[in-house]
Amino acid sequence: MSERIGFVGVGRMGANMARRLKDQNFNVTAVHDVYAPIAESLAEEIGATYYDKLSLVTKNADIIITVVTDDKSMKAIFSGTGSLLARAHGRLFINCATLSPSIHEKVEEWAAKHEAQTLEACMASSITQAREGTLYLMCAGKQEAFDRAKPVLDALSITNKYIGDTGSAAKLKALVNMVMNINTAGLAEGLGLAEAMGLDLGVVREVFSQTGANSRVLETDGEDMVIKDHECYFSADHAAKDSGIALKLADAEGLKLPLAKATFKQYEKMKELDLGELDKSGVAELTFKGRTLHS
Repeated sequence: MSERIGFVGVGRMGANMARRLKDQNFNVTAVHDVYAPIAESLAEEIGATYYDKLSLVTKNADIIITVVTDDKSMKAIFSGTGSLLARAHGRLFINCATLSPSIHEKVEEWAAKHEAQTLEACMASSITQAREGTLYLMCAGKQEAFDRAKPVLDALSITNKYIGDTGSAAKLKALVNMVMNINTAGLAEGLGLAEAMGLDLGVVREVFSQTGANSRVLETDGEDMVIKDHECYFSADHAAKDSGIALKLADAEGLKLPLAKATFKQYEKMKELDLGELDKSGVAELTFKGRTLHS
């Protein structure tokens, strides 16, 4: 592919996506991050250039992939003097973070004024999948933007599902993470209660896996909850943010979601305890009897 690729936001996910594209012989030319040292290190590793100005990323790339933290960060990189939209004519922005649908809609509107394209490519996978090119992507935006992005999406994912108009992928991703977070908190409570009753947690997990208690979360987080291994693949901070997005969408529809609200409160409690950087599996520390955070 002849188009030059730039990255804005090269934390755990963005950096591994950049490595994957480099491995697949894409021309990754430009990287930027608010934390300059990690961007500089990645640029040296993959033979790209670190730019401290967003406008220079746009100048030196044709397709720019953004992986930022939240709506505020997204607005910051696309608005104001020196934003990504400087020199943006003809550029395609593939925006991969889990954000509110409204910010994706605003970015599309702003980009259109500069004759640039945007595409949501919301990720329902984690760090390992980013590195291996096996992400599950939910995409939304103009069909022509999706078609242009397809070679990049194919290199990054095992599936890239086109959902529809801008905002629709963000809505679906919020639901995916809301349900995942509920499952995670529910699993922590089930395992915590099992331990308190003296049951063998290995047996409990095996039985869960063969019954209605089974879930993908059991596979990814069950053992980690038992052995207190909360190395971060998807943080409690992000779990709280994403459940919060879903709750705002529910409010707009006049729906009450008590399970989602209770789960949101659990992850907010982790943030209050300065544990937001733990993996979402760390919610078990709030439920297992005798652990430091149990209350």
